Amino acid sequence: MSTQVEQQQDFFKVVHERHSVRYYDPAVKISKQELEELLQEATLAPSSSNLQPWRFLVIDDQDLKEKLLPIAYNQQQVVDASAVIAVLGDMNWYHEGEKIYSKSVEAGYMSEDVKKQMMSTVENGYHHMDEARKKKIVHIDGGIISMQLMLVARAKGYDTVPMGGYDAAKFNEMFQIPAHYENIMLIALGKAAKPGHPTVRLSVDEVTHWNSMK
Repeated sequence: MSTQVEQQQDFFKVVHERHSVRYYDPAVKISKQELEELLQEATLAPSSSNLQPWRFLVIDDQDLKEKLLPIAYNQQQVVDASAVIAVLGDMNWYHEGEKIYSKSVEAGYMSEDVKKQMMSTVENGYHHMDEARKKKIVHIDGGIISMQLMLVARAKGYDTVPMGGYDAAKFNEMFQIPAHYENIMLIALGKAAKPGHPTVRLSVDEVTHWNSMK
């Protein structure tokens, strides 16, 4: 019981300590291996039908970060953070269904019958879905994994800030982003040079209704 309580307290400490940080120590570098570990943990996030539409572009080359700076409206964290992670959404994500569900069968997490049912949903649902609904799914799942990545980073002792303020068209051109990828956000990741400032939140009473919106 005590271990469980400690784990819960650790989680809440992470939640409370996570702040958006805009000033980073440029001397701190995060290795490719550790970045991969952070992303691996983040990919445990849930997604629609477990089809995982997220894709990442990790930008840790300093020259590229300098080129990204004006595209990100000269936000200094772009060049000072250890890395900038572009979270993208693949609009053709459902084509991975066969691969994902086959791996689930091999791992013993899913039977062949369930796999057939899931593939039927993919083929009859996602393939014929209109673009607006597809975008909604991709952006919801992209938002979920972005939050998970920021919490994982905080748990590992790093800081982050989500960034929606950048020129997506210029970003796509510079980094040759495929046309079927949606921009979700950029996340600067590194060690804070100055702590993120505390912020206030609306109370639960101000944002919550019970059983009716009246």
